[in-house]
Amino acid sequence: MGLLLKQLFGFIKLLNSETGHNQIAAGVACGFILGMTPLLSLQSLLVFLLIFFFRIQAGAAFISAFFFAFIAWVFDPLFHQFGSWFLSLPSLQGLWTELYNMPLVPLTRFNNSVVMGSGVFAILCFPLVFFASKWLVKKYRRAVVDRIKSTKFWKGIQATSLYKWYYSYENLYG
Repeated sequence: MGLLLKQLFGFIKLLNSETGHNQIAAGVACGFILGMTPLLSLQSLLVFLLIFFFRIQAGAAFISAFFFAFIAWVFDPLFHQFGSWFLSLPSLQGLWTELYNMPLVPLTRFNNSVVMGSGVFAILCFPLVFFASKWLVKKYRRAVVDRIKSTKFWKGIQATSLYKWYYSYENLYG
């Protein structure tokens, strides 16, 4: 429970920080892929590499992956039906055979109907999740953060020496 609360507070701190909304939105969208697809697969490793090599907010990715994983199991029967339909298309049978005979591609477990269905669904919904989370982050920052920073209470807190010490400590040591 403590780890979950720490991650949630870290995400709220991230939303209130100066981190770019594109980085946070990309993190949430990558977390969507990680949460919707099974974790032990080659495509999850690819998403992890994308997170670490590009300017994608890793904290947003991991906390959103955690929450999307709780939602994903509800949709597993639908993912199974979608994946079964996709894998049984007669026009793609040659492609599936070729992919299965390649050296690393079977490690993606694409021949599993749930993996295929959830993977295709996550990739198709990636742009929607990205733009929706980008819009929500911008809206949150305009509605909540700007309103809190304009209150007299917040301005009074910023005037204290304890806040100035904490702010300088945070800038030096992160």
